[in-house]
Amino acid sequence: MFNDTFIQACYGKPTPRIPVWFMRQAGRSLPGYRELRKKYDVLTLTQTPELAAQVSLEPIQRLGVDAAILFADIMLLPIAMGKEVKVVDNVGPIVDDPITSSEDIQKLRPFEPDNAVYLQQTVKLLRRELQVPLIGFSAAPFTLASYLIEGQPTRTWLKTKRFMFEQPEAWAQLMGVLSEAIIAYLSMQITAGVQAVQIFDSWVGCLAPSDYRTFVLPHVQKIFLALKGEGVPRIHFGTNTGAMLRDFSNVDCEVIGVDWRIDVAQAKMLIGNKAIQGNLDPAVLLASQETINSKFDELLSGLPSRDGFIANLGHGVLPETSDKKLTTLVEHIHGK
Repeated sequence: MFNDTFIQACYGKPTPRIPVWFMRQAGRSLPGYRELRKKYDVLTLTQTPELAAQVSLEPIQRLGVDAAILFADIMLLPIAMGKEVKVVDNVGPIVDDPITSSEDIQKLRPFEPDNAVYLQQTVKLLRRELQVPLIGFSAAPFTLASYLIEGQPTRTWLKTKRFMFEQPEAWAQLMGVLSEAIIAYLSMQITAGVQAVQIFDSWVGCLAPSDYRTFVLPHVQKIFLALKGEGVPRIHFGTNTGAMLRDFSNVDCEVIGVDWRIDVAQAKMLIGNKAIQGNLDPAVLLASQETINSKFDELLSGLPSRDGFIANLGHGVLPETSDKKLTTLVEHIHGK
């Protein structure tokens, strides 16, 4: 009864149908989640195993997707490392006492599984219920560093870049601390029972390719190599990475996730033999169902092979998205 099409596609194997799941499918647009948000804030939901499991299960029950993703927040890791973080509606994470120096980095404590027992409990609850694989995740070190340095969401990343350029030794220190924490954090999730892991680098596309190679890539390579022996597929996803995709793919992983800013055929050529995940623009889901299905068919026609392809969006589901449109799209994809 277990549906393993997602896992098989991660390893590039033929599957009877195209597997599909959506980033941010757990939460945001779904009615069950909206009801819970009337009572609880995001961090409470993610840190309460029964509630987090309920949110994680809703897209499986409602949409019929081929994988579940752990309902969590990327800032749970910094919180477990001792940072004070608030998640403000319609704003995002707000970090008290942003990092400005090496001394601030030294205040971060190493990640310990005991500081995130609630996540382990959520994973165990989900594994009892699911008949599809469960994906765990973490933000990548650059994306986490940007929040810790900026103190809040940004669209310029000026403080982050200035820190990187002006304090390269402290930057390397921060990336090293975060990388070790991410390895421990994802290893904990795998031990608890997740069957694949995804590392999100949502903001790394703001960098020049040469700066990515110098300041970020070695740390990401270290993370993926450390997870190699865990026996689960590893997905490397980033937004706006088309200009650096060959470098971005230069990690030891099974799957590369791409956004809509690059044609899937070109992306596949750049990433080589790895499986590919993506890359429908989330905004397309606000259009008519005919347009949504047509845009997916256009995406599919650009692939040299369906083997090793996981249908997904190029970023997370938008809050305005209709769950009926998502369900119909899943049915459309499964029928191709």
